[in-house]
Amino acid sequence: MTPAQLQTPSLARRMACWVYEGILLFGVVFIFGYLFGTLTQTRHALDNRHALQAFLFLIFGIYFVWLWSRGQTLAMKTWNIRIVDTAGRAISQPRALLRYGLSWLWLLPALGAVAPFSLPAGEVVVVVLGWVAIWAVLSRFHPEQQFLHDVLAGTRLVSDTPKGRVKG
Repeated sequence: MTPAQLQTPSLARRMACWVYEGILLFGVVFIFGYLFGTLTQTRHALDNRHALQAFLFLIFGIYFVWLWSRGQTLAMKTWNIRIVDTAGRAISQPRALLRYGLSWLWLLPALGAVAPFSLPAGEVVVVVLGWVAIWAVLSRFHPEQQFLHDVLAGTRLVSDTPKGRVKG
């Protein structure tokens, strides 16, 4: 890709893609949660909770690593965003795996901060969404407007012109 093709999508577009990805992941959670419950014969939602969380963490990892190493998830295709390395090439599966691990920085620090306090769910949501907003706004301070986990993973999100449509 040429430098002109490595244009960073707007923060609003990347966050819209992030929200859409969450909506799509609801279906992944539903299907694989049902599969897990059936295979383990779980009768109550809190039984095997930690095993289910570990299973879904693995499923999310497979989902993201596989699709990122091919350039885009479905949400990224919808919002015309592509993931590449810093030179503009497709990323490898090990780099996609690194990005997956680092992408948990969107949520884990906030969840870890509220865990010892036994806060009501509404307050946890406010803290987590506040952290997500801070994390997203921090990208504005990077010269190429990239998220910190992308910088650390050696990846970047770029605008993608759909095939068959010439940007004019």
